[in-house]
Amino acid sequence: MLEELDIKNFALIDSAHLEFEKGFTVLSGETGAGKSILIGSLAFLLGGKAGVEQIRSGTTEAQVSGVFFLENKEAFEWLSEHGIESEENRILLRRIIRDSGKSSAWIGGVPVTKADLLSFSSFLVDIHGQHEQQSLMKVSEHRRYLDIYADIVEEVQAFTVLYSRLVEKRRLLDSMNTNDTERNNRMEILSFAIGEIDDAKIKDGEDAELEAEEKKLSSFEKLYSDIEEVNAVFDGDEGGGGVLPLLRRLKSVVPHASSLDSSLEPLDGRLQSAFYEIDDIAQEFRHYAQTLVFDPEHLAAVQDRLELLNRLKKKYGGNPNPSLEAVMAYRKSAEEELARLGGFSEDRSALQQEIAVLEKQVYASARQISSKRKAASEKMSLAVEEILKKLGMKNTVFRVNLAEKSGDSMVQKCGPYGMDDIEFLISANPGSPLLPLARIASGGELSRVMLAMKTILSAADTVGTLVFDEIDTGIGGEIAVALGDHMKKLASQKQILCITHLASIAVYADNQIKIQKGVDGSSTSTKVFPVTGQDRVREIARMLSGDESSASLEHAASMLQKYGGL
Repeated sequence: MLEELDIKNFALIDSAHLEFEKGFTVLSGETGAGKSILIGSLAFLLGGKAGVEQIRSGTTEAQVSGVFFLENKEAFEWLSEHGIESEENRILLRRIIRDSGKSSAWIGGVPVTKADLLSFSSFLVDIHGQHEQQSLMKVSEHRRYLDIYADIVEEVQAFTVLYSRLVEKRRLLDSMNTNDTERNNRMEILSFAIGEIDDAKIKDGEDAELEAEEKKLSSFEKLYSDIEEVNAVFDGDEGGGGVLPLLRRLKSVVPHASSLDSSLEPLDGRLQSAFYEIDDIAQEFRHYAQTLVFDPEHLAAVQDRLELLNRLKKKYGGNPNPSLEAVMAYRKSAEEELARLGGFSEDRSALQQEIAVLEKQVYASARQISSKRKAASEKMSLAVEEILKKLGMKNTVFRVNLAEKSGDSMVQKCGPYGMDDIEFLISANPGSPLLPLARIASGGELSRVMLAMKTILSAADTVGTLVFDEIDTGIGGEIAVALGDHMKKLASQKQILCITHLASIAVYADNQIKIQKGVDGSSTSTKVFPVTGQDRVREIARMLSGDESSASLEHAASMLQKYGGL
């Protein structure tokens, strides 16, 4: 049950704090005052749409929070599973939308995702607006209502999973049954690819090594010239002048100088070390020069091998960066596919047997679900009719019609939700034939049918709060009185919040909240506040005639007295 609601900078509401009671609460106000904004803020809090357009002009964020008294075990179980604790069976929900477009939500002070918020709030509040009323116009939704009433939602969900498995297995069998020529061609392609890769005898990192070798051999003349020049610098020409001859002269002179001045000994030591290091480097270069031999046949072999590996990488190495690793990965997948295609006959036979078993399971499950739907449809039809009679549709006949999907006696054609086509039929006048609800019902009739649905479904629903946004569309007079009386009775089991513009409904309410729009200078805002006593009499008078004349006030007071609003 919703106990408190705090709204800040949401649409036209700058700030509002409301406390809610049990029973039947109506929300009233002039057209355009922003009654739906209040329901919109509650929907936002419960995980609904979050957009920057919901932020009050001139502010940077909108915030809505609410305190709920928990009444069903599903809500407690959800909190326990998510490690969130309630306090005295109460929980605080809070949500913010910022002008950056980012929204945040908390349950009991713990940050949660929008999906978590929607999941948890589904145990708390059920909001019915005109958009949901339009679901009665969609035949596909009729099946959902019947399944909820029959308490087979989970059973149907399990059937959908089973049916999906059957569809997938049939799809796989169809793909296996493509003509044998295509399959054989594919096997030949895979066999050739595996053989081509195996014949290459690829080694890890081989292409990088070959590329380095090819670069060296292709640049042999330049490399040889560079090494010759290096050796000449080290050794000098016949006339001397090389690095090593010069270092040898220094090597003999510096020790003599250091014998005369001991402070030169460190420099002498460094020179000796440098000489031996450079002499060793020169010997390495001379040895390297002796190994340099140009072998055009070896170069051609390296280039041929590189060409082969690059061709394999282009064919099997993938994109955008083909590699030998990808070539080997392709070989492995090709081998696995070849094995599957090779065992085609055995796999097809096993799959056919699996499909046969699934078909029997699907058919049996669909039959069981259909049987439960038939039994529930009769009860649901009578229950809706009974409520519609109380709501001014005394001669209405309502039927939940079930028709079996077309199929043969061996394998029943099913859909993802079973073998039944389900549609609501209605005859609103004596002697009129039953026709689809979506084709003939007026807006007022749809409102009452939806209220009847909500009533019969609420008995099995553990949600504690039902919200109705202008369910009185298209009705008035005695029908509105009957609607108000029905909602007051429904409020003995649920907390009911209802936006209405009809006084004949509002007078039945246990509590009334007024939504009023005002202009302060250049700023427009919506105020939300409870009305009691004479304030409520004046609000009912306004709803009756648009004024607060003595006659309107007297009429309003008498209606409130008569229908229990005071």
